[in-house]
Amino acid sequence: MPTQGLEKSYSREHIARQVQRLGEEISRDYAGEELLVVCVLKGAFLFFADLVRAISLPVNVDFVRVASYGPHTQTTGLVEFRKDLEMSVTGRHVLIIDDILDSGFTLEALYQKLAGRKPESLKTCVLLDKRQARQTAFEADYVGISFDSGFVVGYGLDYQESFRSLADIYLFDPAQSV
Repeated sequence: MPTQGLEKSYSREHIARQVQRLGEEISRDYAGEELLVVCVLKGAFLFFADLVRAISLPVNVDFVRVASYGPHTQTTGLVEFRKDLEMSVTGRHVLIIDDILDSGFTLEALYQKLAGRKPESLKTCVLLDKRQARQTAFEADYVGISFDSGFVVGYGLDYQESFRSLADIYLFDPAQSV
């Protein structure tokens, strides 16, 4: 896929170092436990796959699909649950893994939904934390990369379902796209 008009923000090597660091932190924090890791589809699937391999303890995996963007680059603020978990979280150590924390609406809504199901513990991990976009007080427990602003694509993140397959993360301006 061409990257013309995209500005590289984070290289695949930088991403890989952050994923490895997160895997080590999570493995240390949950040592001796079995962990249920929950992937937020679709954007987190590449990060999730790499992170699960970097975690050195037993994990079970499950998937949810939650959306608040629609076809836009700004959140609508309305969170839509499109696919629920297949496994029970009750009494388990659960880690939600998402691609990006920006407004906070989506991850906070998912967190509250799963917290109501009585897990033993519940934490969140995001690859990207877009600080200036936050519209809630929600913060992730594990963060790979923090940045201030901009719309990013690549490494699973998309714009209207394009750019997910890029190995690096790029700053993208839809107004500049053809």
